Amino acid sequence: MRYDLTDDNYTTHEHDVVVIGAGGAGLRAAISASQEGASVALVCKSMLGKAHTVMAEGGAAAALGNKDPRDNWQVHFRDTMKGGKYLNDWRMARIHAQQAPDRIRELETWGAVFDRTPEGLTSQRNFGGHTYPRLAHIGDATGLELIRTLQEKGVHMGMDVFMEFTVRRLFTKEGTVVGCFAYDRNDGSLHLFKAKSIVLATGGITRCWAVCSGSWEYTGEGHALAYWAGAELGDMEFVQFHPTGMIWPPSVKGILVTEGVRGEGGMLTNSEGERFMFDYIPDMYKDEFADTEKEALEWVDEVISGKLATKRRPPELLTRDVVAKAINSEREAGRASEHGGAYLDISWRSPEEVKKKLPGMYHQFKELAAVDITKTPMEVGPTAHYVMGGVKVDSESQESTIQGLYAAGEAATGLHGANRLGGNSLTDLLVFGKIAGESAAKRATESDGFADIDEAEIADVIAETLAPFAREDGENPAKVVEDLREMMQEKVGIIRNGSLLEEALSDLEELEARAALTSPGGSRIYNPGWHQALELSAMLDVSRMCALAALQREESRGGHTRDDFPVPDHKHWGKINSVIAKEADGSMSIEHRTYPPIDDELKALLDADDLHEEG
Repeated sequence: MRYDLTDDNYTTHEHDVVVIGAGGAGLRAAISASQEGASVALVCKSMLGKAHTVMAEGGAAAALGNKDPRDNWQVHFRDTMKGGKYLNDWRMARIHAQQAPDRIRELETWGAVFDRTPEGLTSQRNFGGHTYPRLAHIGDATGLELIRTLQEKGVHMGMDVFMEFTVRRLFTKEGTVVGCFAYDRNDGSLHLFKAKSIVLATGGITRCWAVCSGSWEYTGEGHALAYWAGAELGDMEFVQFHPTGMIWPPSVKGILVTEGVRGEGGMLTNSEGERFMFDYIPDMYKDEFADTEKEALEWVDEVISGKLATKRRPPELLTRDVVAKAINSEREAGRASEHGGAYLDISWRSPEEVKKKLPGMYHQFKELAAVDITKTPMEVGPTAHYVMGGVKVDSESQESTIQGLYAAGEAATGLHGANRLGGNSLTDLLVFGKIAGESAAKRATESDGFADIDEAEIADVIAETLAPFAREDGENPAKVVEDLREMMQEKVGIIRNGSLLEEALSDLEELEARAALTSPGGSRIYNPGWHQALELSAMLDVSRMCALAALQREESRGGHTRDDFPVPDHKHWGKINSVIAKEADGSMSIEHRTYPPIDDELKALLDADDLHEEG
């Protein structure tokens, strides 16, 4: 069906750079592009200030060395590579570790108010997988402060902001991006954006799972837009299930309990009162983590008293993938908490200290769940939290395999490998958001002008966008979304196997057929059913990417666990990353590639035994 352009109007906008997404990565990209003199459109699905970034609570990882002078970018690089099980793009890991401190200091010059040490330096806390206290923080509201600071900086840069817009398609011409099409979620009006370059900063995909910490925007449109336009995506099998999402009471199910709780001494126990994480320390971390409760408590005492830690870290501070799978194993062994998770206890510390260090956690759960974390443990379990996979980008510029299309933040892949360390996401946003914005602006200045966009393509996307209204008596799209999320939770969740993944791929075909027949009813004005009907196309394709990549990777590594292939295969799968693309016939293809060999100087920073290289 082709829509007659005479039957409806669309508004055309022209900007050098269009940034899609207004979280940390999008704002930082828009600031950089504006500073370079580009005219910028910032297009966001939600209201400005409501991005998922505000939910990042614990801190931003940067080797400032304020709490422990032994820290430096080399250690941060090592921790990131080790946490990612060495499937990271080492070039991005190096850039991130080197530039993160400057991005934190920059935020401070722009007005960010971080917690301070007694000496007046930016305070830093311990987090899972980080050797030293590395996370700059503002209590447990770091993401909120980051967004506040970037917005206040950005509003003075002259950029045009389009709030509550959903982008439906990217336009390309001869392999180069030339614009995008969007609609206003409030009044249903249609908008064409001509651009010389575009930055995707759309966040993640975790709303494809029934139990998740992601905000409502996380339906994978950015990943899907890039895929539909012909860009390559990578590492989509690697989905991080954060180990400590609230599972009880129901009023807070899925809400994240910041890793900062464990960084402040929070203990994980099972139904028998045992600190079970001592039983789940992987061999690669044996030398770095305490194997007795006595040593773990001594480490906490050192940290609380402000001393340099000499003892090994508690195993609760292992990487998220390890902790999440440990909680799952305790559940399978019949030692789960009352509602199927584990207990996280910070109540052994003084109420005053808990309220000071974790004010958001204290007030949130006191008000929403009547749980006083200074008096009682929290009941937590794994929740879909972050996708390490995304648009494949050049490490130096953040450009995708489509010229003029850039990606940053959770929408891009490379930095985190098979598993992301907590706190790396916020500095990822800052470091690579800046680079993406600068690169996009540079390309725009080198472009001659705005390319014409084929009106037939515009007509097609309008027809596709308005098609749900032509369907009568169809299924409610909310039901299809619900069934999709439940299916992904069951069959592409924290523990996977080949038969379930094959079932998932078959189920997705059936769900796609149902989605094509959904009817939202009503009009284009303030119609959430219409939005869901349109979101389904992206949710289905990114879910298919995850299931396909997971089926292909016959091993367990990081955020990907197969119970039919329970151990890592270092010789084969430990060397290659998945790459997904859309073929000319519309089918989804997958292949596997290796990053260029790591520089010898950087390789020397890594644990040789962990690299599993033959002599």
